[in-house]
Amino acid sequence: MSTRLGRRAARFNRRVTNRLLRPLAPRLPGFGVVVHRGRKSGRLFETPVNVFQADGDYVIALTYGAESEWVKNVAAAGGCELITRGRRRRLVAPEVFRDDEQRYVPAVIRPFLRFMRVTEFLRLEVA
Repeated sequence: MSTRLGRRAARFNRRVTNRLLRPLAPRLPGFGVVVHRGRKSGRLFETPVNVFQADGDYVIALTYGAESEWVKNVAAAGGCELITRGRRRRLVAPEVFRDDEQRYVPAVIRPFLRFMRVTEFLRLEVA
């Protein structure tokens, strides 16, 4: 696993932090909300993420790794919608990649991602 954030932290964030962040994330720089459908349940989910633009694509830091259910949902669907900076975009062609140097995120964010040992990212193209 690319990150050392434990499953307990993930559960806490899903139940507490995400609920607090969800209303703000669509407008804050460096944040967004991924809108995706559950592979098994068919339910619509909204997941707050750290997202950055890179070479015309969007790159999402996978703070809990590629094993996260939302990442699997996006991969299975071949894309998702992203709400960031107040705009909604359809994204396609999800690709998980590893980047130990966090080259696709702003330099000011890299120390935080290094501290959290985040080395996996999800790249998506604008449809």
